[in-house]
Amino acid sequence: MTTVLRFATTALRGLAIVFGVLIVDFFLIRLAPGDPALALAGDAGAGDAAYVEHLRVQLGLARPLGTQFAQYLLQLLHGDFGYSYRNQMPVLELIADRLPATLLLMFAAFAVSIVVGVSTGALAAWGDAHEGVLARAVSRVLGALAVIVYATPVLWMSLLALIAFSVLLDWLPSFGMESVGAGYTGWRHALDVAQHLVLPASTLGLVYAAVYLQLTRASMLAVITQDFVRTARAKGASEPRVMIRHVLRNALMPVVTLGGLQLGELAGGALVTEIVFAWPGLGGLMYDSLVQRDYPVLLGLLAVIAALVVFFNLLTDVLYRIVDPRIGHGAAREAA
Repeated sequence: MTTVLRFATTALRGLAIVFGVLIVDFFLIRLAPGDPALALAGDAGAGDAAYVEHLRVQLGLARPLGTQFAQYLLQLLHGDFGYSYRNQMPVLELIADRLPATLLLMFAAFAVSIVVGVSTGALAAWGDAHEGVLARAVSRVLGALAVIVYATPVLWMSLLALIAFSVLLDWLPSFGMESVGAGYTGWRHALDVAQHLVLPASTLGLVYAAVYLQLTRASMLAVITQDFVRTARAKGASEPRVMIRHVLRNALMPVVTLGGLQLGELAGGALVTEIVFAWPGLGGLMYDSLVQRDYPVLLGLLAVIAALVVFFNLLTDVLYRIVDPRIGHGAAREAA
């Protein structure tokens, strides 16, 4: 019962955060330079003042800012995020159409970062814990590569990967989520999407993998000196079993913590990567909405990103109890 109450409280706090983000973003967006009515009038080729004012009235921009905010809050209470006049469809429908592609890219990049980062971090920790020249060399090389990758901007790395593996080597598709006009179905379609996913997910995931490498390495080196590790070795446990079963498992808590925080950051990184690889997710939609001053779509996108960050933090809280069940037991004892 205490656990359920804890999660309910966290969820309510998250909803309050999302609501606060919407309020702040509403006013910040309106303070930014640019006028949606002027942008629409320019696209229509009619920039006279009367037509612009007509558009402002139609878009609800002619009313006082406080009235606009009150109307927006009323819409939110009814689950309505507004209507995109630029795309001629409701905002939620527009976002729902693009969200699956962004989530696919985010989780694929997260899987790459965790698998590559934790495995190379464990290998680097093993190298630091041994006296051999080769082991130390492996640790130094991995550490240097992690610094280089982390210091490289996501945009630059994406462009380099695009030029190297798509333009020069022609190994992987360069843009989009699937082959245009191919009409694949079933497993062939899934394979086609996977091929298009490799480059954007790998370039985005490797940046965060560098962080996990250093974190896993430092955490394992701190655990490896503990008494229970020496006891396991004294009992005759093999070195791979000691490093994986005893050291790595107990060193994962910082990785889980950072993973929950960086899942939210991946949403921002995915937006940049999507633009480079023309991935049909929220990134291109946000860029177009920003350029076109499509206020309802921008607010809807910011609300979705804020909700994703809150959800990932709640998910991290759950993973804590899976990785280390003592956390849940400790909370129960305190409540008792």
